[in-house]
Amino acid sequence: MCVEGRNLTWTLMLLFLSSALCSEWKVTYHQQHICAVKDSSVVIPCSFSYPGNLIVQSTAWGHEKYHIFNGPFNFYSNLNKTKTRFQYIGDTNRNCSLKINQVEHNDTGKHVFRFTTNDERGKWTGMDGSTLKVVDLSISLTKPNGNGITKEGDSVNLTCRNSCDGGNILSAFTWFKNGEPIAEGPTFYLSNMSFTNSGNYTCSLKGHTAASSGVIHIDVEYSPKNTSVCVRPSMEADAGSNITLTCSSHANPPVENYTWVKIDDGDVMDVGKGPVFVPDDGGQYLCSASNKHGSQNSSVVTLKIKSDWTFTKDVLIIAIIAAVSVLMIVTIVFAIRRRNRKRTRAPERSEECEEDTQNSVYVNYRVLDNNQSQERNGCEEQTLELIYTTVDFHTERKMKQQMASHNDDEGVVYSTVCRKLLNPTYVETP
Repeated sequence: MCVEGRNLTWTLMLLFLSSALCSEWKVTYHQQHICAVKDSSVVIPCSFSYPGNLIVQSTAWGHEKYHIFNGPFNFYSNLNKTKTRFQYIGDTNRNCSLKINQVEHNDTGKHVFRFTTNDERGKWTGMDGSTLKVVDLSISLTKPNGNGITKEGDSVNLTCRNSCDGGNILSAFTWFKNGEPIAEGPTFYLSNMSFTNSGNYTCSLKGHTAASSGVIHIDVEYSPKNTSVCVRPSMEADAGSNITLTCSSHANPPVENYTWVKIDDGDVMDVGKGPVFVPDDGGQYLCSASNKHGSQNSSVVTLKIKSDWTFTKDVLIIAIIAAVSVLMIVTIVFAIRRRNRKRTRAPERSEECEEDTQNSVYVNYRVLDNNQSQERNGCEEQTLELIYTTVDFHTERKMKQQMASHNDDEGVVYSTVCRKLLNPTYVETP
């Protein structure tokens, strides 16, 4: 029976009038089954009718998981004063449609409409209701080569599906990479991939970005790229200071091996392993980075390390200059002291000799006369000391005068002085 009444004594009368009454009290659900994508918005279209002399006082939407007559209700006009996910978009006349925003999986099930009028017997619930199904968008990836690893040069197909379409691609979709829109359509094709294609891909219903699929991550693997060497502190350094070489490279998977190579007169030698290397000397170096997909060499760096010889040579030059200077000073001092010593020991010279010492001549012979011979004999009994004197041939005139004064004693240029000594001593004077 359509009308909720209590007086059973009028059963026959009510049965007779039921067809007329039910034609006026009615709720119609225009879609018995509705499918919606999670986080999208869905409308349950609905209409109702009641006797025209009554006034609708309240409307409500309930879910089958609750009591459909007494609630709680998802929407109740007399209680819902704040905005919720359930929005009544109907009226109190004929339209009873309900909009559900940001649909959740908990919204799955039958939704029914109930209204009341100003007649205490005028309450009506549409028992048939509309059944809602909530699904997720699905995204799939296929590769022509069928390999699970995606590497540079590969191609992939991404397909977005809405199971509400019954397996058919009917919905309009938008594709996103790392949250940014990149394309539209049910399928997105990537060819000749590079590392720039790595990222997180999703699809959503066009115009409903909240209704998004799950994330599919594409990780494009590649061999080392942009391999380079960093030199610290600089490419030129003094001997004994440390130069550090650091190798860096971009690769997926990460670089597995770093190899350091030194180039010496065309010969290539492995000199170290690891991303950091400290060379022992200067020269040309490069590093090679490798993973399972390949390897790449850095450019060559040339190190210049100043050898210890540079420092030693400078010190040696300074030492030689200092030694020569000291030697010269010592020589000069020795010469001055020797000259002073000789002047002190020498006998007094005549004024004529002092005039020009550069013209002094030492003569080693003498001419003896009888007197001198006697003197010699007397000297033989004693120890003799020979004292050489200097004859100054300053001018030719003086020479002649000296020779004339000696008469027959020509050629005498020194005299012998006998002196009794304990030990013979020879004193040479300039």
